[in-house]
Amino acid sequence: MRTINVFVRISSKLKRVLPINEQWWTKFDLLRTLVRRDLEARYKGSVLGNLWSLVNPLSQLLIYTYVFSIVLKVKLSLKGLEANESVSFGLWLFAGLLPWIAFSTGLVQSAGAVVNQPNLVKKVVFPLSLLPLVPIFSAFIESSLGLIMLIFFVAVFSGNLHTTLALLPLVWIPQLLLTAGLGYLAAGLTVFLRDIPQTLNVILNIWFYATPIVYPATSIPESWQSWILWLNPLAAIAEVYRDFVLVGEVKHWGELGVAFTISGIIFFIGILTYRKLRPGFADVL
Repeated sequence: MRTINVFVRISSKLKRVLPINEQWWTKFDLLRTLVRRDLEARYKGSVLGNLWSLVNPLSQLLIYTYVFSIVLKVKLSLKGLEANESVSFGLWLFAGLLPWIAFSTGLVQSAGAVVNQPNLVKKVVFPLSLLPLVPIFSAFIESSLGLIMLIFFVAVFSGNLHTTLALLPLVWIPQLLLTAGLGYLAAGLTVFLRDIPQTLNVILNIWFYATPIVYPATSIPESWQSWILWLNPLAAIAEVYRDFVLVGEVKHWGELGVAFTISGIIFFIGILTYRKLRPGFADVL
């Protein structure tokens, strides 16, 4: 659980530095405790522990690399990795999968965050706004293991680490805002409409292939490229991940700014909807 411990230490330091009132820190400490308990419960008794969080992205990485790089012979050359096209494609693919898996996993699990905790919902003193955030932050922390592994392999095959890695928090913010906003919407609506989780799976399947994750953005028809990169926040986030980790050059500042704006709007819509629906949770559950 080293990743969780690192998260705890960082949050403790932030508490001493940031000028935030005690009530918010109390909620933050509770969220940290819930996330830690959630991660520990997932792998309790398992031999591999947190390493299981790497199995899903790695399995997808191997499948997609085989299909697109070996069977379909998709060619991709990255700065510093041109010598091995298969390796380049694998790392490029993994960099796009990481934010997507964190987003989709957190969103799907947050949809049931309220209906799966009826006892907490009926407690007057419990801050219900934290429930959808627990699976979202758990998925995000798990994805950090894959990110560490990706950075390691990039360093091995390219022989250097890009200074743009320090800019990664800039792409995490819109990613978390987007996931949390949609998570609040899904969690609130699922209480009254139990078809939401199944609907989400269908939407995410379509969204995945509408996002340049397993194929380069350049393969999209030119008339559609701008729409995909500028109006699909996950497309911009995936591209910026690749900029920061693989290329070392920032090519998509504009797209990231738009993604930040869209994600912020979705977050506020999601949390306002959740707060409006919250008074009826206890009655329905």
